[in-house]
Amino acid sequence: MKKFKNPLFQEGVHIYLEEGQGFMVYFFYLVILALLQFLALVLPVGDPQFWLGPAYLFKFSSVAALLLMVYFGLRLANQEFVPWRFQPLKHWFREEKVHVSKMVLGQILLLCLHVLIFILLSLPLLGWAGAVARAPVSSIMSTLLLLFFYSMTYGIWGLVALALWENKVDSRRIFIRWLYVCLVLLSGLLYLPLNPVAFLLHHLGGLELGAPLDLWEWRLKAPVAHFLFHFCLLASSFLLYWWALKRLKESYS
Repeated sequence: MKKFKNPLFQEGVHIYLEEGQGFMVYFFYLVILALLQFLALVLPVGDPQFWLGPAYLFKFSSVAALLLMVYFGLRLANQEFVPWRFQPLKHWFREEKVHVSKMVLGQILLLCLHVLIFILLSLPLLGWAGAVARAPVSSIMSTLLLLFFYSMTYGIWGLVALALWENKVDSRRIFIRWLYVCLVLLSGLLYLPLNPVAFLLHHLGGLELGAPLDLWEWRLKAPVAHFLFHFCLLASSFLLYWWALKRLKESYS
C-alpha cells in the first residue's frame, strides 16, 4: 500500500488498517452477515414455498451482503467512523497543495479498498451458501462483481456528502441515510428494475423484473434500463464530487 504516493489514500490506510480503526466495521459486517445466514437456516418464515432454507440461502445471503456492503461503504466514505483522525479538506488544499484530481483518486481508491475487503470477508460465507444451495460458480462470481459495482456506485455519494457538507456532520448523515433508503430500499416502488435488490434476485433467478421501460421514443429492456440508470448515477456522483471539491478549493485559495 505504501507504494501508492497519494497522501489521502496513505492516510486512510494508516488509520483504518495500520491503526486498526476499520477492524470494528469489518467485524460488524462479518458478524451481521453470518448471523443473518444462521437465522435464514433455523428460522423459516412465511409461506412454505418461500421458506428461507438451503435452497434459498445463497440468494438471501447475497441480498444481505448487498445491503450491508452499501450501507457500511456509504458510512466509511462519509468518514463517520473516527472522523477526528482525518485531516480536513482545507488542510489538503492549503498546506499540502493537493490537486483536485489527486484528491479524487485517493478517496476513490480508499473506497475501492474498503469494498474489496468486504468482498474478501464475504467470500467464505457466500461460497459456503452457494455450495449449500448448489449455485454454479459463475453465479457466485457474477454476484461478487455486482456487489462491487453497486458498492462503488452508491459509495461515491458518501464522498459527495463529505465534499458538500464537510463541517455539517448531521447534514451528511441525514443525506446518505435518505439516499440509502430511497435508492436501495424504495426505488422499486417507482420502477422495479431500478432497484439493486430486485435486479440481484432477478440475476439469481428468483424474480421477474416486469415490463420494459418506455422512454420517449425508446423502449428499453428492464436489464438495460437498470444498468443505464446506475451508470448515470455513477457518472453524476463522480461529476458532482469533482465539482464540489473544485468549489472548495476556490473558496480556500
